[in-house]
Amino acid sequence: MRLTDYTDYTLRVLMYCAANRDRLVTIAELAERHAVSKNHLMKIVNDLGRQGLLETTRGRGGGVRLLKEASKIRVGDVVRGAETDFRLVECFDGRTNTCTLTLNCRLKHVFSAALQAYFRELDKATLADIAGAGAQRGRSDFALPRRGGGIAPIITPPRRKAKARAAKTLG
Repeated sequence: MRLTDYTDYTLRVLMYCAANRDRLVTIAELAERHAVSKNHLMKIVNDLGRQGLLETTRGRGGGVRLLKEASKIRVGDVVRGAETDFRLVECFDGRTNTCTLTLNCRLKHVFSAALQAYFRELDKATLADIAGAGAQRGRSDFALPRRGGGIAPIITPPRRKAKARAAKTLG
């Protein structure tokens, strides 16, 4: 199973906001730090606002910040809110299942148990756990690079983007 880029960036936004509790974070800042389009981040921020995780302030001097303490936000809940499909195999969806083995197959139960274990583990971790000490103290010591160099990113970009950048550099 692989999480979507949307979920990856959702977690990045929350981690960055958790590490910068003492101020508003702008969409432009997030876009620059993560090399993601502002439009894509706007969708993520709007969703997080609707879910009650972020406070959004529009206009000049606006930005986003966490509405809840980072220690109260479970990673499992964030992933459930960002992902749209947890059907690991066709038979997880009774409406579209055409598998001829469904009546005698035990694989669905194995995958179901694995998915439950996956979420049990994610539910053990909070945003404070994954954002580091900055989130726990409310300080901005969450070191993320600016585009073009500096400190290595805490969460690396998806491979296809890294490959595209490498090809451009070599090209």
